[in-house]
Amino acid sequence: MNEKDQFVAVVLAADRTANDPIAVATGAACKAIAPICGKPMIIRVLDALEASGMVRTIIVCGPPASVLPECPELEERIKCGRITWLPNLDSPSRSANSGLAQIDQGAPVILTTADHALLTPSIVRYFLSKSQEADSDATVGVVKHEDVAAAFPGVKRTVIRLRDGGVCGCNLYAFLNQNGRGLVSFWQRAEDLRKQPWRLIGQTFGVTTVLFYLLGLLTIDKGLNAVRTKTGIRVRPVFLPYPQAGVDVDKVEDMLLVESVLAGEAHVAQEQTDPQNIS
Repeated sequence: MNEKDQFVAVVLAADRTANDPIAVATGAACKAIAPICGKPMIIRVLDALEASGMVRTIIVCGPPASVLPECPELEERIKCGRITWLPNLDSPSRSANSGLAQIDQGAPVILTTADHALLTPSIVRYFLSKSQEADSDATVGVVKHEDVAAAFPGVKRTVIRLRDGGVCGCNLYAFLNQNGRGLVSFWQRAEDLRKQPWRLIGQTFGVTTVLFYLLGLLTIDKGLNAVRTKTGIRVRPVFLPYPQAGVDVDKVEDMLLVESVLAGEAHVAQEQTDPQNIS
């Protein structure tokens, strides 16, 4: 792939709340560097982005500078210029905007989070390839809830229930042009109104869209068209055929699930390479 067509990645890596449950459970200075099967979560994400072959530069927003010495591998990547580190700001959207401000306006961008511990190069390639094919300014990665439920029975995930089926977010966003980056400012306005829910709903989606959702009539296309009406930004969903893309690590139960998935993958890989299993 031509370098100018490659994406710049922005990874949000700061704790959203004090005493994050993952940080507390693992004894890590913050969630992003909590070890999952012996490797800090953020390193798993950075490795997946680099190995995709579609990302040329990575910017990490957070964790705070005081935390960096607690993760020598991350600190080394920063020192050698392998990634660019920025201090996190007081909200995810502001941190994202800080990262975008460092990137040339013509460069396509992928935004994700440091707690996406099951992210793989294949997921990144699929999402970005489909995003490039979409006739849009920005894309949002989603998975069907039925796929997540089938892959991980009994696991609770946040579900957006729509007329065309429930979907789970994947913490994967692509901004394909300057107009698409405006989605982050839209996100910031929503954050600013989070303590005034009715103003948030009305200003973000409009009363008609909210009624459609409450009545079970809203489709994903209608929802994203409402965003376009409010912002002028064309946003399309990218449905991922990877149920693990819908799993991030917010709770201790999530961490245990991710560790079990990774342990199972490691066991399968070992069996496939074990000479005793080759006939």
